[in-house]
Amino acid sequence: MRNDKSLMRKTHFLGTKIRNLRKRNNLTMEDLSARCMRVDANNSPSVSYLSMIERGKRVPSADMLAVIAVVFQKEVGWFLDDVPEDHAITPEKGNKGGISGMPLEPSFLFSNDILQIAIPEMLSQTGTSGRQFAHLLIRAHQEHHQNHFPDLERAAEDVGLKRMPLMADDMLTIAARMGLVIKWIDRTPQEIRDEMGASSHQLVTSFFEPPGTIYLNNTLKDRPHRLKYDLAVHIGHCVLHNKDGLKSVMTSGRKEEGDDNGIPQSNTLNAQDILHAWRDFESSFFAGALLCPKVPFRQLLDRHGYEISVHKQLQVSASVAMRRMTVVSPYPHWHFFDAYAPGKLKAVYRGNGIPLPWGNMRLVEDPCQHWAVFRMINEPSSGTSAQISILNVGNQPRIYCCESIKVEDSAGNPHVLCAGIDLNPAIDAQGKDSLSIANDLKQACASNGGSVVIPRHIKQDLTSVAKILNINWIERGIKNDARLICSRGAVCPRQPSCYAAGKNLCEDN
Repeated sequence: MRNDKSLMRKTHFLGTKIRNLRKRNNLTMEDLSARCMRVDANNSPSVSYLSMIERGKRVPSADMLAVIAVVFQKEVGWFLDDVPEDHAITPEKGNKGGISGMPLEPSFLFSNDILQIAIPEMLSQTGTSGRQFAHLLIRAHQEHHQNHFPDLERAAEDVGLKRMPLMADDMLTIAARMGLVIKWIDRTPQEIRDEMGASSHQLVTSFFEPPGTIYLNNTLKDRPHRLKYDLAVHIGHCVLHNKDGLKSVMTSGRKEEGDDNGIPQSNTLNAQDILHAWRDFESSFFAGALLCPKVPFRQLLDRHGYEISVHKQLQVSASVAMRRMTVVSPYPHWHFFDAYAPGKLKAVYRGNGIPLPWGNMRLVEDPCQHWAVFRMINEPSSGTSAQISILNVGNQPRIYCCESIKVEDSAGNPHVLCAGIDLNPAIDAQGKDSLSIANDLKQACASNGGSVVIPRHIKQDLTSVAKILNINWIERGIKNDARLICSRGAVCPRQPSCYAAGKNLCEDN
């Protein structure tokens, strides 16, 4: 048994250090108490007792402090010295994980009048449709707010009462309670071709017709996760938009961004484009919040170390679960990709502003094949694959970890879902120099042909971060080789470059 009296004499900054360390890691008191319970249930602080510790009203026992130290991957002595260590424990302000913008100077060029003239011209010259631009605006709004939309969360909670899981029969009951009529139809996948001639399939899974009829494809009877999602989206449309608007059609497959129900695309941006795109986003977000309510889903993820496989317990798609991870996690620096071969993104979220190595509106011929999401598309694989990557962002190296999973959509098209996080802020939160660590790892990869076994001292720092964030696949990624990745071939950091003499050598490495 440790000497608690000795402990009492060294607790001048203990409460402050615990509070600042908790906030620096974006944990609530409930989160920290739950984490402690999983380490040692007998010596864990309750939320109320933790509050008193942080305010200096109570001193934890030696055993309780040892549990807290394990959660934060610190030595017990770190909490007990008489030095406040401001640089290591004070949370940074203003770094919430949103993407950064550009200065709009000179400001007169960015007036409403000038933008209203310039934007249509830009769309025409780049071949971007009005609906594509509308989706881009919404994505920027989503990233600016770090994926947090409390009004939509509350609307979903009012309908689902935070129940989890909701089964298909539950969703049908909710629809009936709202006065919606369900009708079943037969639809078969249709072949489509993209601008590069690649063939894929698209399937109409459901559609809503005012004032209150939902038509469901019979194929959904064998796909309960997709059935629940479609119903949740249509319920969201009814709750949020009062059953108003055009016929809402849901499809599965590699739908072109902004390609709505076969309506010809225009390079003119109008109010209807914005309205319909925004309503689609709201209904989709509502569906995720209904099927994976924030608090219980966050608790489930925390219990299972953010494993993607939790989606099976809830009978929702991996896509829904991974998108919700970016919303409910206390760590704000997430990204999410949904990629189809050879280089098309159907959806993307970049809570930390990670640069894209390919267009999210147009196919590209040379996406960096070292990105985990594209390696998994082009390699026969099953299950999940975690990867540590190093990417230059603004001429500074950043360390990312992602987990990818290959799935098949309801139309039969294979695609890869990828959820990932920026590890640099988590490293800095522990008082380490993330840029120095990232640069060391980058140099090690560059001198070894682009990938390397992670050096022991870096592995130790990353393992501590993985345990603090409580994300199991980071630890799996650490066991694999780290890889250099690039945003485009012109800035390939490998020696020799994958794109030497204009040739893409990525696939040969």
